Parts: sequence; structure tokens; C-alpha cells
Amino acid sequence: RSTDYGATYEKLNDKVGLKTVLSYLYVNPTNKRKIMLLSDPEMESSILISSDEGATYQKYRLTFYIQSLLFHPKQEDWVLAYSLDQKLYSSMDFGRRWQLMHERITPNRFYWSVSGLDKEADLVHMEVRTADGYAHYLTCRIQECAETTRSGPFARSIDISSLVVQDEYIFIQVTTGGRASYYVSYRREAFTQIKLPKYSLPKDMHIISTNENQVFAAVQEWNQNDTYNLYISDTRGIYFTLAMENIKSSRGLMGNIIIELYEVAGIKGIFLANKKVDDQVKTYITYNKGRDWRLLQAPDVDLRGSPVHCLLPFCSLHLHLQISENPYSSGRISSKETAPGLVVATGNIGAELSYTDINVFISSDGGNTWRQIFDEEYNVWFLDWGGVLVAMKHTPLPVRHLWVSFDEGHSWNKYGFTSVPLFVDGALVEAGMETQIMTVFGHFSLHSEWQLVKVDYRSIFSRRCSREDYETWRLLNQGEPCIMGERKIFKKRKPGAQCALGQDSSGTVVSEPCVCADWDFECDYGYERHGESQCVPAFWYNPASPSKDCSLGQSYLNSTGYRRIVSNNCTDGLREKYTAKAQICPGKAPHGLHVVTTDGRLVAEQGHNATFIILMEEGDLQRTNIQLDFGDGVAVSYANFSPIEDGIKHVYKSAGIFQVTAHAENNLGSDTAVLFLHVVCPVEHVHLRVPFVAIRNKEVNISAVVSPSQLGTLTYFWWFGNSTKPLITLDSSISFTFLAEGTNTITVQVAAGNALIQDTKDIAVHEYFQSQLLSFSPNLDYHNPDIPEWRQDIANVIKRALVKVTSIPEEQILVAVFPGLPTSAELFILPPKNLTERRKGNEGDLEQIVETLFNALNQNLVQFELKPGIQVIVYVTQLTLAPLVDSSAGHSSSAMLMLLSVVFVGLAVFLIYKFKRKIPWINIYAQVQHDKEQEMIGSVSQSENAPKITLSDFTEPEELLDKELDTRVIGGIATIANSESTKEIPNCTSV
Repeated sequence: RSTDYGATYEKLNDKVGLKTVLSYLYVNPTNKRKIMLLSDPEMESSILISSDEGATYQKYRLTFYIQSLLFHPKQEDWVLAYSLDQKLYSSMDFGRRWQLMHERITPNRFYWSVSGLDKEADLVHMEVRTADGYAHYLTCRIQECAETTRSGPFARSIDISSLVVQDEYIFIQVTTGGRASYYVSYRREAFTQIKLPKYSLPKDMHIISTNENQVFAAVQEWNQNDTYNLYISDTRGIYFTLAMENIKSSRGLMGNIIIELYEVAGIKGIFLANKKVDDQVKTYITYNKGRDWRLLQAPDVDLRGSPVHCLLPFCSLHLHLQISENPYSSGRISSKETAPGLVVATGNIGAELSYTDINVFISSDGGNTWRQIFDEEYNVWFLDWGGVLVAMKHTPLPVRHLWVSFDEGHSWNKYGFTSVPLFVDGALVEAGMETQIMTVFGHFSLHSEWQLVKVDYRSIFSRRCSREDYETWRLLNQGEPCIMGERKIFKKRKPGAQCALGQDSSGTVVSEPCVCADWDFECDYGYERHGESQCVPAFWYNPASPSKDCSLGQSYLNSTGYRRIVSNNCTDGLREKYTAKAQICPGKAPHGLHVVTTDGRLVAEQGHNATFIILMEEGDLQRTNIQLDFGDGVAVSYANFSPIEDGIKHVYKSAGIFQVTAHAENNLGSDTAVLFLHVVCPVEHVHLRVPFVAIRNKEVNISAVVSPSQLGTLTYFWWFGNSTKPLITLDSSISFTFLAEGTNTITVQVAAGNALIQDTKDIAVHEYFQSQLLSFSPNLDYHNPDIPEWRQDIANVIKRALVKVTSIPEEQILVAVFPGLPTSAELFILPPKNLTERRKGNEGDLEQIVETLFNALNQNLVQFELKPGIQVIVYVTQLTLAPLVDSSAGHSSSAMLMLLSVVFVGLAVFLIYKFKRKIPWINIYAQVQHDKEQEMIGSVSQSENAPKITLSDFTEPEELLDKELDTRVIGGIATIANSESTKEIPNCTSV
């Protein structure tokens, strides 16, 4: 123990016990006089407590083994202890007495209350695992954590290791159906689902920062492996927009994910990021929280003063952005709040980031310009509140010298700190240290003991700084003074003034607001930027749809497509133009009603609570009546959605299959949702195969594909239309005849032992129809996540494009996009819905529509913009009648036979077209009430080699009804999609 910064030491062995083996030392963050020492759990379970900076200790025996401690941020005597057997204990007297709070706590997922947000200072947030493997978010007070006093702020179970409590936000993750959903609570309000762009489809997500009332999140999407996309939120942490794509990631020493994004300390809004561009890693900088990024301009001269020829964008400065995991080294990049504008980092000049050519660079103006200060890797520390830089060579060899700079690295003075070269393992520098002292530790040889070297810099400071020793500097971004809506002027010590600051003397001296310009606004949720500043709606987003919380007679803020960057202080200018406008809520009929269980399963145990959640995609939450019929003779009603946000609980007294029906109604309309609940039966995976369109009075084959394969007998329950009684079979297929035209719903449930799951599809029934296969320009495949929602939205986009180009009634066009790659689709041409417009032999009318569509597709008139700069063209899929034949003598006979085949087929096609008025590339389906059955031409989409698609890949009208599961691994859990997929289906029986 030393009390004079390492000049002298006192031995404490006799005070802690000569035979005591220690494992950890903790210093109380709110009172550094209080210290805790933990014994080695392999020797004993005890704790040593000091209240006088380690001068004396008291030893206390424990009945459990401590793995980690968490001190209260305000109360110095309150401590949480996490044991090796995953139990959480609390102490209110600095470890002298302990009380068990809860068992089965997830490691590192317990948090103290946050002052000003939680009502009780002794509240603890924790993630608790139940005996069946699920995790729940609970809160309780440290002295009142009995089962009756615990609170569950989130009703449903959550994913293990997903609870994060940080500043004003609480985050959790819930995976259902193989897809992860993220929820946030802002300032301890009710949890709301986080809204990422619809097709981001995250498989991993990390909260980077929650500073300045905004969330920065790194999201690894379905098509990324070693990169992440950076998203930034609104103030409430709900609506996220893309800030940068493909940020490089790496693994830390402990296997943790490191995102190569760095926030410059001391000046808000400045970030550095390493982006992967065409297999090259390049460093970018932003001055407005990710709205605009640019490459770093390389220095004009190198370390020796020679000119540097580096032309943007082909050449630039690239930096290593990993923060040191070793607290005793400076890391590869560093900046300090007490030294705004000063950034030191290792890197290189060139076309991309190099991991072998390492130099050290410095910026004195917040990253606007850079200078080279070393041509090898050095550790650089900030001393004297950032007014002095201390550098030491980063090398495995022993060193004797260090360098000191008073002018921000323009010049360096060399000092020897040891007479014998030392293998340096690290250095300890207290942040904001006024005494200008650092401690270097290491060893003289590989076999020697540890050496501690105290380096005292006080002698090189001649005096205290006076007013004349300071100068001002203006923050600029390539000459632009307005950054984050402000003009800022900072104060710092003049370069070369060898005086001691002694206090936090650097900082802002002038801050003036700027007039709002385009760069002060980012695109709002659901919008994407075109060009420099224009924000337009994404293809999947409907800007005219108000929030469900918008009640008739109230008003809501309708976005202009722009939102001011959080913490931006600009005024006037474009602020009024881009600010969301208040509009009266129009009121909407309930639509998109869903009823689900809290855990997403379709099974409940007899005699136990089954909790139902009712979700509504559109409508007025406050003015919509809700009725839930449990299917066992019991029903409940509510005047609005407010009382049922946490779910509706019900106990079934008998086993069986129950049709749970939710009905929502207001004065503008109603909607109904049905769930078939099995009591005391778990579930498995099933995919329902049905055709997209069927002919009335024609038998249709329907099959259910169960995966993974299950030994034993399976029982299949089939529902058709509004029937409440299923057809039960032991076969995986069934035939059914639809007697009426229109959209019919088919539901199948499969039971195998205690496992059960269902799938629902819609099938369109008509008297006749025609169809054609479609293909797309190859650029669509790269953006295809191969999920039902995406296919449905693309189908809607194609349908709108066809209607726009041809003016064909929308009701007569149906587009279904197939699963898998390459992306393909089938176009259906349907008869009019109005029966009075139909007449016998109406196929001729469809042929006219077909010809119109065919001409538009052949002229490449049907195309759509997927996102800015990505135009997709829709083509007719052409079928090859015969392969090309070698003309050599050895193959002349086979070539002649092939040629004759082609001629014969061509003649047949001509005769069919001439006399039957049929177009050979169109598939024709009809059921005509003649004595002689009409000639049928088989659909190319139903050949052996073509994929068989279900109607669930589209809905009408333009709403997502498909519950098809997907084979992609999202959030680490795989789910099941079409049986035709070539992806391997995991053997997962958990639902």
C-alpha cells in the first residue's frame, strides 16, 4: 500500500492474514476510502473490508462464493453480489451482512436503479430464468424481494441475456417464430416494439450508446457476416433510421464483439467509423451524428516534412478505432472530454486500412485536419487535463525513455525514466490528474519480479498558466463553421507554453446557434435519402397511415419525411418546413387483428393460466370495443385496448381444442381473428401446401409438410372457410372441392404426441384464369431476404407497376413471388369480380388482357425502384424448346432429329394458336359446363422441376396474412419455410 503515489510502500500481509489468498480488489466508486478484498474461492469464502483506504481490514465469512460485485451509483454502502451458483445477494452495510434476493439470475444482467427515473433508490432490475428455461424481466427492492413484492414490467418471457438497463432506456429481446423483436422502455414507460426499417431483419443487435437522449445501435442483418449497420433513433428510442452500412466488426480477447465505431470526446456529433467497401476497410468521419460521412483527408506532409501525394477518394487517412481492452495502455485511439478537439490515433495513408503499416497521427481540430507524429506504434497518454502528451514506444522490447510534448505533438522532449531498460506492461494515469504523476510497471527480465516506476512531471512545469497562456480556436468541418446547429469557439493553452493548467481550463467559450440548413435534418423513419438531401418514402412504407394511438377527434404529427438531428441546436431557416405538421386523426376501422399467446405457442396446460395478446395493425385503440371468446363458453369484453395491454388471462378447466375468437369493432367497421388453441399439447413445425388459385367445382389437392421428420403417427386437423369443426385425418394430404368463388381460408394443425402447430393459407377460387411466369433483372436477388413479407411487398409493387402501365383493372391481376433464388414470380390474370360483366367463353377477354401485359413486359415497360439507384426490370420468362446441337459429322443424325423436333413443335404451336385462339406461353385454366370437357394446357409452374408455391405469399387487399415460417437463421434461431427450399432444416423441436 502506498499513500505517496508509489514513492514508498507498506506491506499489508499481517493485516489481511498471512494465509489469506486474495482474488479481487474493489474500490468504492462513490467513496474511495472504502475498499473490498475478495478471497480466492478455491481456498475460502470471505470478504475483507476497509474504510480507511486500506490501512486496516475487517474479515467476514460468507455462506456463498462471490463472482462479481456491483456498487450503487449513489449510496456508498449498498452492494449487490453475484454468486458462482447464479444467485443475487444484497447488502446495505458495505458487505457486513447479506440477504438473498433471487436465484437463477442471468450473469451480468442485474442493474441498480437510475436516479430520477426509478421511484425507489434501492430498486434492482434483473433478468431471472425460470425452471423451464425461459427468462423474465423482474424488479424488486433489495429488502423487499419476496414473491408477492416482485414486479414484472414486461408480461411475456424474454430472450436469455437480452436485458439492458442504460440511462433512460431499458431494452429487451423476444424471439418468436425464429425472428427476433426488440422492445424499449423510455423513462420507465410501457415497453414499445423498436421499429427498424421493415427488411433490416436483424440476427444480432448491440446498443452502442444512449448519450444525449438518443440510441445508437449496431445491427447485423440477415445478409451480413463480419459487418454491422449503424442505426440511430429518435429521442424515445423507438424509430430507427440507417446512419451507415457495413461497419467493420471484430472479436475481442474475451470473444466479445467490437464494432469499429468511435465517438470523439469533448465535441458532440463527431464520430469515426471503419466501413467495409468492396473488401477494403476505409475510415470515415461525420460531424452531424451520421447524417453525412466523408473520408479523412491525409496530411500534406509526412513526419520528415516531405510532401504526401494522396488524392481523395482514391487515397485517404485510415485509423484503427479499437478502444484498448487493457486499462493500462492508451489504446489505438484516444480523446478526452477535458481536451476537446484533440484526437490521437494509429493508422496509415493509402487506399485502405493496413494492419502492418502503422503510424501515429494527431488532430487538434476535431478530426478536420491531421498530422503525423510517429512512424511506429506508440502509447500516448493525456496529462495535466489534456494539456500535455506523454508517449512511450509500444514494443515487446525493453525501453528506457518516454517523450513529452507541450505543443500538441509538434515537438517532443525525450526523458529517461529508468536506468535499466524495462519490459513495460502498462502505465497508470489518473484522469484529470493535477499532480502530473504517472506510474509505469513492468519487469527487467522475463524471470524478474514486478517493478513499479513513479514518473513525476512536476519539475518540468515552470509555473501556473495565466490568461496570456491561452488562445481560442474555431471548430470547422471543411470550412463550414455550423456543426450540429452551432458555431463553437474553444479555448486551449498556446502551443509551447510550458505552464501547468492545474484545472479543467479547456472548453467552449462561445456557442452561437445557426440557421437550420439541410444538413441539420435526417430522413425520418420509413424514408430514404435520394441524392444529397431529398427524403422519399421507402417502397414498404405508407406515410399516410397514422398511429394506432391516434384516436378520432385528436391530432397527430404527420411527418414531412425529415426530422431534426437529436441535440442539434439550429433555429429558424428550414426548421418550420421540415417540422412534422399536426393533423386531425381521421379515425379508422379495425384492421389486421391478431390474437396470439404471450409465448407464441398454440398450447396451454389444463388448470394453468393461458395469456392472450390481441394486436391490431390499424384502427383506433381508444375507441374500439374488444371481445374475446375463449371457445369454452366463456367470453370477456372491453371498451378499448387500454386494460388488455398486458394480456388477457384465462384458465381452461378441460383439455381439448378451443377456437379462440377476437372481435374488434368501432363505428367505422370491425375485424375478427381466430386462434385454435390446444390444451395440454406442445407443437411441431408444419407447412401447408396449396395452389395460389383454384377452379370452382374442381377438386384441389392440399398437403401438409411436417419438418423435422417425426416418427410415429401424426394427426391432421383441417379447417375450411368458417367451419368450426375440423376434418381429422392420419394422412398428410386431403382433397377438397370449393363450391363458391372468392378467397377461402385453409387451416391445418398437426399433432404428434404433445407437439402441435398450425399453418394457415388463402386460396383464390375462380371459374377460369390464366397465368405466366415472370423473372427479374439480377440485381433483385442481392436484396432478397427470402421471407414472406418481402415477397408480398414486391408482389404489390409489381402489381401497381402493371396497373400503371396497362390500365388493366387491379382486381384482375394477381402476382405471387416464389420463395428461393433466383427471384421469380407467377402472374395470374383473373376474370372480373362483377358477375354481371361475365359471359360464357370469356377466355377471349382474358387473352386481350394477356396480350396487353405481354407487350408491356416485352418492351421493358414494367419496372420499379427498390431503393435509391436500384431499378428492377420485370421480364416474361422464356421457355427453351430444345438445346443447341453440335453440327459435326459425328452428331449429324441427332442434330437432324432435334431439328425435326423443333419444326414439329413450331408447327403444333402455330396450329394451336391459329385454330384454338390460344397463346402458347400462357397457361389456361377453366371449368366450363359443357358436355365435352374443355382442352387443358398444363401450367409450366406445376412441372416437376418448377417450385410449388402457396397462396400465403400474397394477400388481398395488400395486407400481410401469411404466417409462413422461414428457413433463414435470424437472431440465432432457425425456422421452417417451404419444403422446396434447399437450405438445411435444423432439427429443432422447441416452439
